Order: sequence, then C-alpha cells, then structure tokens
Amino acid sequence: MKTARRKRLEGAGWRVGAVREFLGLDETEHELVEMRGALASGPRTRRERARLTQNRLSQAPEVESITVAKMEAGDPTVSLDLLIRAHLALGAKRAEIGRSLTQGAVAVA
Repeated sequence: MKTARRKRLEGAGWRVGAVREFLGLDETEHELVEMRGALASGPRTRRERARLTQNRLSQAPEVESITVAKMEAGDPTVSLDLLIRAHLALGAKRAEIGRSLTQGAVAVA
C-alpha cells in the first residue's frame, strides 16, 4: 500500500495491517490460507483460456457445477482436493500445481 494512502486511512481512524494480524492467524493457518488462495485463482483463468463455460467444466467427472461457481468465488467450503481436481481436469500438471504453491499464484500455461 502506498504511504500516502496508508496515512490517509490511519488519519481517518482506520487500522492498517496484514490480514494475518487482523485475523490472528498462526503460521500454519496463514500458510494454508495462502495455499488455498493460490489454488483458487487458477481454475477460472485456465477455464476462460480454454473457452469453457462453468457448465462445461462441471461436466468433467472430477468437478461438480456448484463447485465451479463456489471455487471461482473463493468459497472456503470448497476442499483443497476439489481445487486440485479442477486444475487437473483443466490440464494442469503436478509440477505446475506445485510451483503455484511456492510462488503464491497459480501459473497458467
């Protein structure tokens, strides 16, 4: 965040800080949230690049239609297993998924 914006927000009485601090997450919880975010960001990009609708993706045996919408909305009820299944259904390789977890965002080929 830019310094000027931060000062403006703090001047207005807002507390500015990291999500981790705000939510009181320990290291493990923080890492899990980061990993989930990295995994959740990729399927929509992959789906759109493949010119697939949510409905078409939901026809893959690994994915359900309601899951596609929830996944793309970042719904925390979508399991990590389903996020990974969606990546695989869209053609992601194991190494790509692994790199996405270490880089903080899913690389889309």
